[in-house]
This record gives sequence, C-alpha cells and structure tokens, in this order.
Amino acid sequence: MNNFSFFNRKNIINELQTTEFDLLIVGGGITGAGIALDAASRGMKVALVEKNDFASGTSSKSTKLIHGGLRYLKQFDFWLVKEVGTERAIVHKLAPHLVIPEKMILPLIEGGTYGSWLTSIGLKVYDILASVEGDDKRQMLDKEDALHKEPLLPEEILNGAGFYAEYRTDDARLTIEVLKTATEYNATVANYTEVTEFIYTKKQVTGAIVKDVFTDETFNIKAKYVVNASGPWVDELREINNSKTGSRLHLTKGVHLVVPFEKLPVKQSVYFDIPDGRMMFAIPRGKITYFGTTDTHYTKNLNAIETSLVDATYLISAVNNMFPSINISLDDIESSWAGLRPLIHEEGKSASELSRKDEIFVSDTNLISIAGGKLTGYRKMSERIVDLVVKKYKKQFDVEFDDIQTEEIILSGGPFQNFKSVSYYIQKIYKQIKLDGLTINDAKYLVYNYGKQTEIILDKFDEYDSENVEEKLIKAEVWFTIYHEMACTPTDFFMRRTGRLFFDMPSVNTHKEFIINEFANYFSWSNSQKETYKAELDKKIEMAITFK
Repeated sequence: MNNFSFFNRKNIINELQTTEFDLLIVGGGITGAGIALDAASRGMKVALVEKNDFASGTSSKSTKLIHGGLRYLKQFDFWLVKEVGTERAIVHKLAPHLVIPEKMILPLIEGGTYGSWLTSIGLKVYDILASVEGDDKRQMLDKEDALHKEPLLPEEILNGAGFYAEYRTDDARLTIEVLKTATEYNATVANYTEVTEFIYTKKQVTGAIVKDVFTDETFNIKAKYVVNASGPWVDELREINNSKTGSRLHLTKGVHLVVPFEKLPVKQSVYFDIPDGRMMFAIPRGKITYFGTTDTHYTKNLNAIETSLVDATYLISAVNNMFPSINISLDDIESSWAGLRPLIHEEGKSASELSRKDEIFVSDTNLISIAGGKLTGYRKMSERIVDLVVKKYKKQFDVEFDDIQTEEIILSGGPFQNFKSVSYYIQKIYKQIKLDGLTINDAKYLVYNYGKQTEIILDKFDEYDSENVEEKLIKAEVWFTIYHEMACTPTDFFMRRTGRLFFDMPSVNTHKEFIINEFANYFSWSNSQKETYKAELDKKIEMAITFK
C-alpha cells in the first residue's frame, strides 16, 4: 500500500496517535510541506496535519509563478529579490517538469510605472541578484521588436519593452509533490485532520489534540516541538495558544480570472501597468489565459473567499485598457480563483505596500509560527524554521541532526536533467499516446502535472476497456490521485490534483458525474455521502464562475 493514500489512512492515524514526534507541523500548504521535507530529510521524526485538503488555502490560489519579484526592486528590497531570485533557479532544478521557463514581457508605455532607463538598470540588477545566466538574461526591446513579440500591445503609447525570464508552476501540484517527497523520508502526513487544542507539559507546547474530519474522532499527537504553518489561519492558532500578541497578520485578497485563450491570445506572459499605478500579469496556459491580481484588505470568512463583481470588473477593465484589440466581458470568464496573502501587518501601509518577507513568532509556550513570504521562497522559509528547531533541540536534548539537504533533493515526478529533457520526455509520451487518439497537448498536460509518474497513469490507462479515450485517461488519473496522492473527494481531484477547475472548466462539466461515480465506487459512499460531495463540488464551481 502506498503511504500517501487515503486507503493507508488507518495506518497513518495510528502512527500519529502512537508516536512521539520530533516535530509536528500544522498546515499542509507549501510552507508546511517544505518544512516537513526539510526536517524529515535531516533525520527528524516528522508529522504534518492539515484540516482541509493539502494546498486548499493560499497554496492553490497564487499567481502560479515561481518568480523573482521584480517589483520589489522599486521598494529597494534587494534582499528579498536576491533570495527569491536565487530560489527560483533551485526549485526549477529540483522539478523542471513543474517549474517551467516562461518568458515575460514588460511593456514600456507613456506615463507608465517603468521608464526605459529604469527598466534596463532594474532588469540588469535583477539578473545579477538572481544569478541569471545565458539566454535567460534580460533584453531591452524597441517598439518594433516589442510588437513583434506581442502584437496585442498598445502601439500608440508603446515605447518598447523589457524581456526577461521567469517560471510558471501549478502551486497545488508543487505542494503535493513536496509532501510526497517528504513521505519518502518517513514523514507522517494526513489531510482532513484538524487541530482543535494544544497539549502542554510544564507550560510548554508538546503536541496537539486533533479531530479526524471524516470520523469526528479526536486523538492526541505528541511532539517535542510544534510549528504553526497554517497561512491565513496562523493567528487563529495563536489565539488558541493565547499568544496572539505583538506582530499580527494582515490578510489581503488576490483574485485571478480565466478566459479561453482565443479571448486573450498573448504569445507569452505580460507584466503590465494598470491605470491605478499597480501592475498585473496576463499568463497563457494551454487552452486558457489567466490574469490578475487584485491586492485588497480582507476581513471576512477565511473559509469562503469569493471573487466579487468589483474584483472581476476591475481586472477585466485593466486588460481591456492595456490591449486595445481585446474586449473581454463577464460572459467570457470561464473560471476564477480568490486567495489570501498572510502578510505581516505594518501600520499605515496599503495592501500592496506590505512587505512579502516572512516572519517567525515564538510564543512563551514555545509554539513556533511562521507567516508572510512568497511561494518562490518556500524552501528558504522552511530552512529558517528547521534551523530554529535544530538549535532548540540541541540546547534542550543535546541531539544534533544532519545539515540541510533540500537544495539537492529531487522532487517526486523526476528526475530530469533540465527542461530540455522534459521536452524530450513530452515527445516520448506523445508518441506513445497518439495511437490512442490523444494529442501533444495531452502529453504536455500529463508531464507538466506528473512528470515521470505519467508512465504509472498510462499503465493504468491501458488496463481500461472503453471507446471514450478522454474518459479512460481521466479514470486513470482518478486512480492515481487516490492511491498515490491522498485525494479524498472529487473537489480534491478537480481543484488541487489536476487544476482542471481552474484551467479546463469545460472538462469538469463534461466529466463531473462520471468522476463523482468513480469516487463513490472507490470509497463505497452511500447515496447521501455521494450527494454531499457532489454539492461540495457544485459549490466550488459556482464560486469560480459567479460574481456578486
């Protein structure tokens, strides 16, 4: 039985109940996942629990870029630019099938945020700080070259462009693969397991009381140290610990909209000015283009973050303003997502002015919490937390652990030598599947999601008898995500294992009933359970396409 499977859940829960762990991590987003891998690979006995599904919060709702934070140069935050710029190259090396090179064009427009001189110097500094080499080094384009690269740009007010390298990813899949890799180092990991209270020994946190969301049973997890990496919920757990003092979170909402590619057929990603002085991304991704983001204060329900009509019209107006030949309307929106940034509050600063640096809080009872930071910097954030735990462990127990290893640990789905080898692998997979009527885009989808695990899925695909090739493939994916990726519900599958609800909503509508039936068969759901999970998926679809 694969360790990272719902069908191993009984063993996992038993392990959580009967083991004293060196480290318990609360939160299954990218930060918690990174901490689990770092700590487990150094030799610690690690547990991680997540009250919902993995990556169900911020870590599936970002701009889905592993990028260097060009805009932080404007704030003279050179340290942050250097760190995340360096990190993006490392994460690309660890998972080139998931962290994919994406050229970015920065239009220079009359009266815009970036002038030619500042952009040239800024991108040069960016290249130096981020150690950019070879073809990825920035280029400055004149107006003619810029229009050749991206014909949709506004010719009348365009002065030229900067052209530089970034990386795109699927944030939820990156989180899943980091967690799967952590389990290879014997981390014990469970989703749908909610912390309700902390356990104390001599006024120090030494574990947590948790509830199994599926059974409502509660049990204790013992650990020498506990890390609160719950993203937007960090302060809620600090309140449970009676330690919400000093620094606090400042949540801001970021919204992205998705349209069919033909509605916004940009040739590559564009980072462009909008009239209120902010910057925005438009990113092509297969059948769709998505664009965002907003950056507004958020104080409402953390468990139901919606895209408002104001959010949607703001983003649509910005795109229509930048690209004169484009006329997107609300009717064109195929999907959307809204997520929260758990930033550190700074008095008097607007949402977009808040620092993206991470911060660590340690309570009097020794609860270690981390918030802030960026997707790109997850590995360094994890390193800082584990370094702190290692120091505490040595001081308290006189025990030492191995040095950090994560800069060299290839993530699940590899290994690939580089992105060129990923491209060769896509061609290999295409040759294999085209005989069944599948396309090069299907090959890209599989490899960019699963890497070399594609072969496991295709072996299962070959076992099924069906004339409907699409149905066969998605059936094989369902099997793989349940048995190898701890998918527990159709929503887990469509949102966080495959990204279809964001990037391919038509396929969700086509296969929804079939997938619900597949899950019902695997989990032996009653009719009422089946209806509950169907209603959950329908609600997520409704939230993605409805703006109030």
